[in-house]
Amino acid sequence: MRIALLANPRSGGETQAAELERRLRAFGATVDIAGDPCDPEPDFGNADRVAVAGGDGSIGPAAAAASRAALPLAVIPSGTANNFARALEVPQELEEACRLAATGTSIRPVELCWLGERPFVNCASAGLAVAAARSAKRWKGILGPLAYAVGAAAAGLRTPALTCKVTTDGQHLFEGRAWQVVVAGTGAFGPSANVGPTDQADGLLDVVVLQSGSRLALVRRAYGLQTGTIKAQDGVTHRRAARVQFEGRAHFNVDGEIVAPGDGASFGVEAGAVQLVVG
Repeated sequence: MRIALLANPRSGGETQAAELERRLRAFGATVDIAGDPCDPEPDFGNADRVAVAGGDGSIGPAAAAASRAALPLAVIPSGTANNFARALEVPQELEEACRLAATGTSIRPVELCWLGERPFVNCASAGLAVAAARSAKRWKGILGPLAYAVGAAAAGLRTPALTCKVTTDGQHLFEGRAWQVVVAGTGAFGPSANVGPTDQADGLLDVVVLQSGSRLALVRRAYGLQTGTIKAQDGVTHRRAARVQFEGRAHFNVDGEIVAPGDGASFGVEAGAVQLVVG
């Protein structure tokens, strides 16, 4: 098995490229270090598959590059939350993830989502999720995954609702003030939150709008996100669609990275674009 390895240089310790190369070679793989997951045009040479080591924000660009090259993608989780690995049941322990990357033979087609020309795999979320991510960033080094809970609590106390209009497949979905708008692939974010069941084979995005209201009600919203039952709550709008148009001035938390698309954002999805190594 010849592997093209994309490793995030901002990860440390055991997830440095040289150490990952050593581990993958121990399982019989031939490894070529192909650079950073966010390199615009990585060279995969004669690789049989691509392996990406990094957090959730690294997986989308690597998945898009592997898709263009028609190569399977193996994920070696090395971020804080590792939502994509959790949602797709990829091993999060380093040794097992490297073993799967080097020896796995079972492939699962997975959707690739887009915010404009930016690829992502979990979700893009405007509103409280952006404020929560910014608050959590300063605590990640100390609290690890618990930083997201601290950030979410701080965001819920002081972040104003956003004003927006959301259209799905050309049909009106929502217009008004919302605490949060989520456009989801796997729908996982934070240390354990998710929007509920999503279908990685239907070629559709899950769009979830948490309408604004009392801040006290955010406790119920938080419970819905932690238990995956948010779509069933009153005051929450949900629809599946292939194309989503967001109108309004807002930043988005895209797989943990803050993006400023301007006065609006367009979303799309490619069904089965990612051939994920799962077993």
